Amino acid sequence: MNILFLSHRVPFPPNKGEKIRTYHQIKYLAELGHQVSVLAPFENTKDKEDLTALSNKHCSDTYGTPIHSQLAMIKGLLLGQPLSVAAFYHRKLQKKLDHKLENEVIDTIICSSSSMAHYIFKSKVLSKLSPDKKPTLIMDFMDLDSDKWKQYTRIKPFPLNLIYQREAKLIQKLESEVHSKFDHCLFISNSEISLFLESNKDLGKLHAIGNGINTQEFKPSTTAKPAEGPVILFTGVMDYLPNEDAVIWFVEEGWNHLKTLYPNARFYIAGMNPSSKVKALESYDGVTVTGFVDNIHTYFDKAHYFIAPFRLSRGVQNKVLQAFACGLPTITTPSGIEGIECKPGTHVVVKNTIMEMVSCIDQLEKNNEKKHSLGQNAAKLILETYSWESMLSPLKKLI
Repeated sequence: MNILFLSHRVPFPPNKGEKIRTYHQIKYLAELGHQVSVLAPFENTKDKEDLTALSNKHCSDTYGTPIHSQLAMIKGLLLGQPLSVAAFYHRKLQKKLDHKLENEVIDTIICSSSSMAHYIFKSKVLSKLSPDKKPTLIMDFMDLDSDKWKQYTRIKPFPLNLIYQREAKLIQKLESEVHSKFDHCLFISNSEISLFLESNKDLGKLHAIGNGINTQEFKPSTTAKPAEGPVILFTGVMDYLPNEDAVIWFVEEGWNHLKTLYPNARFYIAGMNPSSKVKALESYDGVTVTGFVDNIHTYFDKAHYFIAPFRLSRGVQNKVLQAFACGLPTITTPSGIEGIECKPGTHVVVKNTIMEMVSCIDQLEKNNEKKHSLGQNAAKLILETYSWESMLSPLKKLI
C-alpha cells in the first residue's frame, strides 16, 4: 500500500518523544513492505538534512517546507486559528499534498498530531475524490493536547495564561472535528481515550496504541556504577515546560536535603535546549545540566536512579520506559506512569511529593535488595511487553 505521513516534526532522528513514535511507525510499516512517504515542515537546515536521511533509510519519498513558527503564530492569532495549527502550516506543503493526491493512489494518510488535520480539511483535491478513491484517514493524537494546554493555564501568569486558555479551547474544538471526519483516531493510552470521551461521544473510531522501546539500544549497563553517589538522572528536551517544571521542582524542593544526607550525591539533567531557568539549577552543588549529548546511554550507565517528578504531563513518558529498559530504579509521580502497564512497588516507586521521593532514595540506598529488584523487574517488564513490533501491530489492521 501507499501510505503518506503528514508529520508536524521531521521524525528523524528519533531523539524526542513525538519523533520517536512517528519514526517507529514509519519504520514498522516500511518493513512490512508498504511504500511510505512523508511530508513535514522543517525549521532549519539540520531538519532538512534529517528528512533526507529518513528518506534514505525507510521512505520512498519525503518532502519538506521551511516554516517560521513565530510569524505563523502571529498570523494564527489574527485569523482566529489555534497557534499550533498556524505554526505548522505552509501553503507549499498543502500544494505538495494536493499534487500527490491528484497524481498518485494514496491508500492511507496518517497525521501526527491534530495540528496536521488542517492540511486534510483544506485539501480541495481530497474533497473531490469519490468515496472509493479516498484514502483511509488516521489521526495519531498521541496525547490529548487540549488538556495539556489546560494544565498550562494553571501555572502560567497573566496574560500568558489567556493565550493557553485560548489554545485549549480551539484545540478541543479541532479534536472533536477530527474525531467526526477521520476514519480512525489513535491515542497513546486508554486513559487518554477516557479523558477524551468526557467531552466527546464515542463514535467507535478510538484506538489505544502505546509506545514501545528499542531494547537493543536501551538495556541494563554491563559496566560498574560509580562507587559514590547516589547518581540521579533526568533526561529530556529541557525547554519543554513539563520537563522544566519537573527538574526545577525536584531541585528547589528536595536537593539540599538530599545533599545533607548524601554529600556526594549528583543530579544529571541531560538533554538538549536547556532553558535559562534549568541552567540556573547548576548553582546547586552537585547538579549538572549537560545540554545536548551525543550519547545519552553514558548517563543511563552511570546513574543509580531515574527521577521523573511530573506535575504537568499527558500520555506515556518515553523517558520512563527508557529508564525501565536500562534497569534503573525509577521514582516518579502518578503522572509519570500514565499509560504504562506497571505495578508501583514492583516495577517503580510512585510518590506525590518531592520530600517523599528524597526519603525513598534514602530508603533504597539502605536496601540494596529492594533497589536491585526494582530495576530488574522494570527491565523484565520492557522485554516482555514493550517491543515496538508488539505495540504497533494494531496499526497493521487499521490501514
